[in-house]
Amino acid sequence: MKQITLMEKYPLFTLELNKNETNYKNVDEIIAYFKEKIEAHPVATYIATFDHYAHTKSLADGQINPDIQAAKNIVFCFGKELPKPEVMGVRPRSIGVADLGEKFVISFLEAPNPTANAAMEEWAKGLRA
Repeated sequence: MKQITLMEKYPLFTLELNKNETNYKNVDEIIAYFKEKIEAHPVATYIATFDHYAHTKSLADGQINPDIQAAKNIVFCFGKELPKPEVMGVRPRSIGVADLGEKFVISFLEAPNPTANAAMEEWAKGLRA
């Protein structure tokens, strides 16, 4: 798992996982795995799954890197406190899963809550066989 800064402003955690390093065969299986983790968590709540690939492909001017074969986000929330309205600007959470043929790329934006980051990182690392 790596921490990177995307476009000089977005702090991301990323995991590149060769397909021979995991038992999961496709994006849908990985999304289902994350959904199980979210539903088993005492605080997290599943919201939706978004097919980013299908959405972008449907746009007249949509552009997709040719290496990307599938891309979905699982959307959920860890929020157990709402101390001020501005905190909603950093919620909900999302984990992206992209299929690049020989590997998967898992990514998520760093959360302001270290416990949420630790859980998401543990879940992502749990994809390894």
